[in-house]
Amino acid sequence: MADAKLAKLREAVTGLGQISDKEKSGFISLVSRYLSGTEEHIEWPKIHTPTDEVVVPYDTIAAPPEDMAATKALLDKLAVLKLNGGLGTTMGCTGPKSVIEVRNGFTFLDLIVLQIESLNKKYGSNVPLLLMNSFNTHDDTLKIVEKYAKSSIDIHTFNQSQYPRVVADEFLPWPSKGKTDKEGWYPPGHGDIFPALMNSGKLDLLLSQGKEYVFIANSDNLGAIVDMKILNHLIQKKNEYCMEVTPKTLADVKGGTLISYEGRVQLLEIAQVPDAHVDEFKSIEKFKIFNTNNLWVNLKAIKRLVEADALKMEIIPNPKEVEGVKVLQLETAAGAAIRFFDHAIGINVPRSRFLPVKATSDLQLVQSDLYTVVDGFVTRNSARKDPSNPSIELGPEFKKVGCFLGRFKSIPSIVELDSLKVSGDVWFGSGIVLKGKVTITAKPGVKLEIPDGKVLENKVINGPEDL
Repeated sequence: MADAKLAKLREAVTGLGQISDKEKSGFISLVSRYLSGTEEHIEWPKIHTPTDEVVVPYDTIAAPPEDMAATKALLDKLAVLKLNGGLGTTMGCTGPKSVIEVRNGFTFLDLIVLQIESLNKKYGSNVPLLLMNSFNTHDDTLKIVEKYAKSSIDIHTFNQSQYPRVVADEFLPWPSKGKTDKEGWYPPGHGDIFPALMNSGKLDLLLSQGKEYVFIANSDNLGAIVDMKILNHLIQKKNEYCMEVTPKTLADVKGGTLISYEGRVQLLEIAQVPDAHVDEFKSIEKFKIFNTNNLWVNLKAIKRLVEADALKMEIIPNPKEVEGVKVLQLETAAGAAIRFFDHAIGINVPRSRFLPVKATSDLQLVQSDLYTVVDGFVTRNSARKDPSNPSIELGPEFKKVGCFLGRFKSIPSIVELDSLKVSGDVWFGSGIVLKGKVTITAKPGVKLEIPDGKVLENKVINGPEDL
């Protein structure tokens, strides 16, 4: 049955002129793995907590060499790659998410370019920046990158694979059923980065330039800056792969974690956890760390494994309904590749290396007095003693960036804030200070304005009378 299904699909895929032969074979190989059902299931008793040799505490890593020449020599072995395939739709923006303005008019991409420019300028190095786009972000990104034409860094863009969505009931590619626009296709997750680097020619280009490692991170993680200590450690210890992990807080219970399994380090995602063990997985006691998706990978190792077709990461089936049609997307994650590399490790890094902006509440943190930006680097205000950030919950009125910005005359001071919860039609004046636990609720149909210069400390506001 599965064979017949696959044969029919394979025939239909052959006729798709929009994608390359490599994309076709990559897609077919993913689907055949999915249909064969040979996915290994995790046997819970075999899971062990990794030792400090496998997940290395950041503080125990030796300091990198101090002198300029040695630092330049390290940096000359590095390329930086940002995953740039995501759209800003969840935050109400069109186009790539990386062009949302984060602070002082700088976008994610501006900050990334500034960081690498200042590194290269300081050490006389030539660290290139690669952007992995999806077909959703490619055209826009090419236009955006033009503004850096005068910049001193080499910027390379390439596309990740484009795979057809499968119509669930007939198990056929949607484009071969006449769905020819963008909705008929999908980018197959960031696990695709390894074949995409190879197929685009960028991998061979980097190797020819003497590069040895690529530092991969999400373009919306403002904490993912080049770290000389990590780079030096990997080169010294010949680790082919490193995943940065950081201690879980209650906000991260769904994040993937690293485990030792049958003598190798591997990523355990919530989707792989048997129902009976989900609560255990979410507990902070047993699984104390999670994957930040900051990854350092040896380029020669990527080439070796892609050529051997050895990267068989766990398949993440993603069923969707698009325009009323039930479709299936099969995806993989880059972090799951850790078990195929030799001497792979995790490094347990400070939380400051994980500062993702997934929603406007994250934007509020980053635009506040809790952070400053110098040379593109986002630094936390030392006046805040609590290592964790305030928890911020904003209602749907704040979901879109435009609405969010409109509702704050200026971003309030939150250095001493523990938590903020805002619901309803609330508007903030300028120079407001929030401390402790603050809850602001506007009743339905009521516009609630917080006046300029107001200090709210451990307050529950349900209307103008509470101000």
